[in-house]
Amino acid sequence: MNRPHPPDFHPIPQEAFDWYDEYAHGLIDRRTFLARLSTLTAAGFTLAALLPALTPDYALAAQVSFNDPEIMPEYETFPSPEGHGEGRGYRVTPKGLDGPAPGVLVVHENRGLNPYIEDVARRVAKAGFVAFAPDALYPLGGYPGNDDEGRALQRSMDRAKIEKDFVAAALYLEGLDSTTDKLGAVGFCFGGYIVNMLAATLPDHLDAGVPFYGTPAAEELRDRIRGPLMIQLAELDTRVNASWPGYQEDLDRLGAPYTMHMYPNANHGFHNDSTARYDEESAELAWDRTLAFFREHLA
Repeated sequence: MNRPHPPDFHPIPQEAFDWYDEYAHGLIDRRTFLARLSTLTAAGFTLAALLPALTPDYALAAQVSFNDPEIMPEYETFPSPEGHGEGRGYRVTPKGLDGPAPGVLVVHENRGLNPYIEDVARRVAKAGFVAFAPDALYPLGGYPGNDDEGRALQRSMDRAKIEKDFVAAALYLEGLDSTTDKLGAVGFCFGGYIVNMLAATLPDHLDAGVPFYGTPAAEELRDRIRGPLMIQLAELDTRVNASWPGYQEDLDRLGAPYTMHMYPNANHGFHNDSTARYDEESAELAWDRTLAFFREHLA
């Protein structure tokens, strides 16, 4: 599943991944990002070669087809009275269920419900869970088909209302006739933060949370966390990893069950198979662990 490389391919320098992470999370603007990339020309790189490698190619992320005969995907709205009034998500249900199945909320990165996250929802459903992936950008028309525009739209929104929308989505999923009273959540980047936030704000509802490279909930909320959590971190993701020691201290103090996996030589976003940050070995191991964790705690 690794991305194909041109014949003259050279490994992308780590600083390029670090700069992309800063750009993708609003720490530097596009002009600064491109200016930094241009300094790598002395090492034989060009912007024309680097940009396509760093930005998503969603054709590479389709591991499960939307018309796979074992699943039933559909878009549906849900009420969010404390958020934006109404939300919309991508629900994927396994076909042939004898009864309700556990629900798993799938939470996107900081750019809306893109094709990679929709594919993750289909993977969750193929594993036997009812998956629901909300789109935070629905109040503004939904994911625009472009990650840069998606990031800009999400930054323009009220963060507190977005969080309330995901709380409403989790409770909506838990209340469906097709789901049991067991609720899990998996999220990536911003979605990892949302999973940590849900663990703190819905401790009586969230039975298993798997945040991939996400920062923790605000300190004032953490005392409510019960777990269990499976924390997935990337060794080279210094920005997110800086928050882990304090979070670990709080989890230990609370006695909340958790497991932390640190994936060696992996970058932030290593599970996203649409970019060069994808680490196939780490991503597959992390996903196997995620599904095993859900089967253990949501059965």
